[in-house]
Amino acid sequence: MASEKAFENTSDRSLDAYLFHQGTHTRAYEYLGCSAIQLENGYSYTFRTWAPGALSISVVGDFCDWHSGLPMTKITDGGIWELVVFSEKSYDGLAYKFRIASPHGIHMKGDPYARASRGGDDGASIITKRSSFPWQDSAWLSARKRTICSKKGRYLPTPINIYELHLASFARREDGGYLSYRELAERLVGYVKALGYTHIEILPITEYPFDASWGYQVGAFFAPTSRFGTPDDFRAFVSAFHRAGIGVILDWVPAHFPKDAWGLFEFDGRPLYEYQGKDRMESRSWGTRFFDVGREEVQSFLISSAMFWLREFHIDGLRVDAVSSMLYLDYDRMPGEWVPNFYGGNLNLEAIAFLKKLNQTVYGEFPDVLMIAEESTAFGRLTHPVSSDGLGFALKWNMGWANDFYDYLSLDPVYRKYHHTALNFPLMYAFGENYVLPISHDEVVHGKRSLIGKISGSYEDKFKQMRTALLLQMTYPGKKLLFMGTEFAQFREWDYDSSLEWFMLEHPNHFAMREYVASLGQFYLQEPALWEQDFVEDGFSWIDPDDRDHNLVSFRRRAIDRKELIVVLSFSGAELRGYKIPVFDRGEYEIVFESLGSGSSLSSPLTDQDGNTALTLDLPPFAGVVIKRKKKAGRKKRSS
Repeated sequence: MASEKAFENTSDRSLDAYLFHQGTHTRAYEYLGCSAIQLENGYSYTFRTWAPGALSISVVGDFCDWHSGLPMTKITDGGIWELVVFSEKSYDGLAYKFRIASPHGIHMKGDPYARASRGGDDGASIITKRSSFPWQDSAWLSARKRTICSKKGRYLPTPINIYELHLASFARREDGGYLSYRELAERLVGYVKALGYTHIEILPITEYPFDASWGYQVGAFFAPTSRFGTPDDFRAFVSAFHRAGIGVILDWVPAHFPKDAWGLFEFDGRPLYEYQGKDRMESRSWGTRFFDVGREEVQSFLISSAMFWLREFHIDGLRVDAVSSMLYLDYDRMPGEWVPNFYGGNLNLEAIAFLKKLNQTVYGEFPDVLMIAEESTAFGRLTHPVSSDGLGFALKWNMGWANDFYDYLSLDPVYRKYHHTALNFPLMYAFGENYVLPISHDEVVHGKRSLIGKISGSYEDKFKQMRTALLLQMTYPGKKLLFMGTEFAQFREWDYDSSLEWFMLEHPNHFAMREYVASLGQFYLQEPALWEQDFVEDGFSWIDPDDRDHNLVSFRRRAIDRKELIVVLSFSGAELRGYKIPVFDRGEYEIVFESLGSGSSLSSPLTDQDGNTALTLDLPPFAGVVIKRKKKAGRKKRSS
């Protein structure tokens, strides 16, 4: 094309190159990839990529030739290549790739730092101009600084109730097509707010080629998926939630990536972003490659990706996926397939160092975001500060609690007394880490059944037990997460390829379940005892952890000001009468929340001959209640 020409290397970005190769560049997306400058008489486009094993590289695309393209120049010994192109007209929206020649052949690759991508089987990168999106979330960002902090020595003394969702299957058009980011925001913001959620958490929207991966096999780590619109459409999505006072958390996947030909897989003809050794390179179960997080340039890539979403899209937190697969050398490997570390153990020392570096970098700039670990083992000190030899995450999913609780709910009530530890054992370790109690997407798919589908009993009893189960989740120490569709008790397992079964709301029990979840969510927000002291023992104490014969637990939750709630939860199919609850004074008490809406009764406190004061409670089968000391002016009873 006559109006385009390639410039000689005029790079004066030696500091950027140095930081990138040192593993300390947190804005590598501003150096590598494609950047544009508008000039008086046209546009200057600079393309850079990292490919130390390449013999030659050309940029090919809509603006030149897709076969031979425009040649790049190697500008660092560490393997950064560069091309500067002048054009009289804008390239905005045009597609391109890197044509990489190596001793192993020709490789057509998407730009690892592209801010937009076609994804799919093609994976061409899209040139995008720098965004001038008009953010309207300054009030939210100010509030975030005030609330995501410590108070009187308490960590995160704020309600965190997360609605987890998969954008492609929350709702679809009538023809089965995707809704856009903006359309999804219109449907979701008011819905989520009414249910009492403080945050949404989105399964990965970093561009991914394979729908059935749910987004967890990422192809482009700086590009929101084009399935739902443009990057600015996604900014509008985030901004809409922020204006409503709701945070947005993204699933982010630094552990592994797929083997699609256009992606990071053997980028310059050999392992580059992935480990080189067979003992660490590949996941048997996922068929993906593990990032070599010990390599400095890969550290710059991944940390820059994390910072990109926090800076450019005002994201409020990252849920870091598959942390266990990073921490253990023997993860998903048989004996003899892995090599011990320097000390003879199974821990990946480079990954541990990387995760500490990641969290320190994030919190150095954004002390008010949430870094959340999805980690399925008992690895210690995950949510402790790096300065105290922790990994530095803010929160960790408590997957052990979830799995044990699901197994308990699946039992006939007659046999639950033999498995009562599912109810009381989680409190043995509840304060060792900062936990989220997740009822997540992972547990409602692949034959595991939906939450209501897991529960033993008749149709009607399933709903009763589910209400009490959700009350347990909301009143136990820890922040909360619920996967979409669970709020109205969808029986069908989650299907990534179709909409939730919204028609279920036409059935009274399902509609009532959603109203109950909304009532429970709003109750949670109004009660500081349920969230001010989630991570310290002072916020919780047992009344009776061991009443296995009645499938029952009772406990107290306390706010910082010492005001408390009493919680009693029964998973028995039998009515409970005359249950004694010790109290410390003879004031008036009331039931302020009950899972079944009615049927429970509470007596005034009585003092026996030994001077012990107690309330007396009657509970219907499968019921839970929350009790509170009355204010002098009295308070109306909440019910669902």
